[in-house]
Amino acid sequence: MITGCDHIGIQVRDLDRSVRFYEDALGFTCTDRFTKSEPYVQRVVGYYPDVILDIAMLRIPGAGVELEILQYRGVDGVPIDPATANPGTAHFCLFVDDLGELYDRLVAQGVEFVSPPEAAIAGPIAGQRLVYMKDPDGIRIELVERCRAQPYG
Repeated sequence: MITGCDHIGIQVRDLDRSVRFYEDALGFTCTDRFTKSEPYVQRVVGYYPDVILDIAMLRIPGAGVELEILQYRGVDGVPIDPATANPGTAHFCLFVDDLGELYDRLVAQGVEFVSPPEAAIAGPIAGQRLVYMKDPDGIRIELVERCRAQPYG
């Protein structure tokens, strides 16, 4: 039985670049950085005995879940096309207060978006605005501006 969620993990090409992006663009807070290379970790991730993991844990504002950012060293990593229609890719969703202001600020900083913000006209978030943005590795992040009186779903 599932009893909770501790973190969401993403793999990146450059850990320092990604930590800066999530801190500067989205206000995440780095709570820990460490390296793991113990044999049990290598076996768990499927790269025994070669891999070294550089890891950063970031607190997501307003959430009880952290973002774990991992950079795999010592093994070949092949960038994938993280477009949302491709099987095996993922995205995560963040609630925001003022999507228009955040969108304008991030565009001015050079952050890439899939589209401009849209208003949902159907489904569980009807009446709310949303957009997909891309992190430095192309990982999609959904931003949703909730109506104050309407919870998600």
